[in-house]
Amino acid sequence: MTLDVSGITIPDSAIAREITELVRDTESPLLFNHSSRVYYFGALAGKQRGLKFDPELLYCGCMFHDMGLTHKHSSAEERFEVDGANAASEFLKRHGIDQRDIDTVWTAIALHTTPGIPQHMHPVVALVTAGVEMDVLGLTYAQYNDADREAVVREYPRSSQFKEDIIQAFYDGIKHKPDTTFGNVKADVIADKEPGYCPGNFCSIIRGSAWAA
Repeated sequence: MTLDVSGITIPDSAIAREITELVRDTESPLLFNHSSRVYYFGALAGKQRGLKFDPELLYCGCMFHDMGLTHKHSSAEERFEVDGANAASEFLKRHGIDQRDIDTVWTAIALHTTPGIPQHMHPVVALVTAGVEMDVLGLTYAQYNDADREAVVREYPRSSQFKEDIIQAFYDGIKHKPDTTFGNVKADVIADKEPGYCPGNFCSIIRGSAWAA
């Protein structure tokens, strides 16, 4: 039976079931469970914010968002986010999904590690990032009640050392193409002009999040 968390469930459709099977067969249990939690946390965020979104498109975006970290979908030169977005795009094209919807999912995955932009875009784009920021960084931890958080984690467990495990998974997925990690140029400019500047650190935020593990 599909988990129901405050009215949020995985879409009961053939395409959603195929997504579940495909991602489970491709990703490690760590990434599959993480992606599943991202869907629930993203959809709950949408409900909290009063956003209208297509659950099937959101599910696709959330479940494919880390596919670029897998050996099967990792390219030699593209950012892993783009690899995952391309994998989702190809999947949706095979199912005859409208190009506008495909572009929305592609953008949601491609931007999920680019803070400050997705929340101003289409709800699916905003909510994929919202789910990621909750599950990985715990940025909105307090905005979810204990019952909802516990229900999601009980169904899709976090590993006992999830914070270190997810950092390792990121590293394993991108270490062969370090040039793709070039990111926020503004931080580089400030660091160049202000020697004492200390930018935020992704790994430090994960380790310091409200999640216990």
